[in-house]
Amino acid sequence: MSVKMDVQKYLTRIDCPGPCAPTIDTLRTLHLNHLLTVPFEDLTIHMGQRVRLELPLLYEKIVLNRRGGFCYENNGLFSWLLSQLGFEVDILAAQVKNRFTGAYGPPFDHLIIMVTLDGHKWLCDVGFGSGFQLPLSLKSDRAQRQSHGVYRVRTQGKLMYTEMLTESDKIKDPKDNTAWRELYKFSLEPCQRDDFKAMCDYHQSSVNSIFFCKSFCSLLLPNGRITLIGRKFITTTLPSEEGQAANTKTDLSDEEITELLKKRFGIMLSSPFTIKDTEIVPPPVNY
Repeated sequence: MSVKMDVQKYLTRIDCPGPCAPTIDTLRTLHLNHLLTVPFEDLTIHMGQRVRLELPLLYEKIVLNRRGGFCYENNGLFSWLLSQLGFEVDILAAQVKNRFTGAYGPPFDHLIIMVTLDGHKWLCDVGFGSGFQLPLSLKSDRAQRQSHGVYRVRTQGKLMYTEMLTESDKIKDPKDNTAWRELYKFSLEPCQRDDFKAMCDYHQSSVNSIFFCKSFCSLLLPNGRITLIGRKFITTTLPSEEGQAANTKTDLSDEEITELLKKRFGIMLSSPFTIKDTEIVPPPVNY
């Protein structure tokens, strides 16, 4: 393929001028900045096009064309960047617990990254949406408090569960297991990029997939998150010391959506997309 990958252009895209030695501080900066600059979005699917996972194509889309993507794209390309910078990287497969249906997706439902630094393993994920902001330690299942929430990785047999503390501004006891919401489950068995191709196709065509049923674009902000899903624009701000988190929802017209994508997400599409927000059909099996 004609497009070559330029590490410096990628770093500029995510506002990380360097230097970028393979350290935990660098990993944290890269991870957070990626979430603050590259949207989690599935608009390609709703433009009548196909998502492909070849790294040059992902680089062209995300870095050169300043788009975003879903997990296979954002995490797929981010794992390549980390490898180029000298990090020890493994690609892992996860199964997401769908917040609309309550069911887990099939194997290879979600692509995540494990980075090993000085023998310490870290979970990275810049392709989930409203997930953790900084790499999570896989060393223990203790609560890890971050800017936008409290998270942990719980081990059960051969599986690990990434979880978020619900209503973390109110709940003060992370030892209360009823307060934790499962995000996804995974094992530490390394995978290859080609292992995800079938599920990437599935998510572009299945009524069981959020990506097929809903057009959306979401971006982390220092003080919250903005999300466009269908015609609804949702702004979430973090709770202040005095109050709770705030949520605002606005219904938009086609013209307003185009302008919003450009101004708030930095996205200018090459062709129109179909705005979609239909019910997700629960999968026949809860994997």
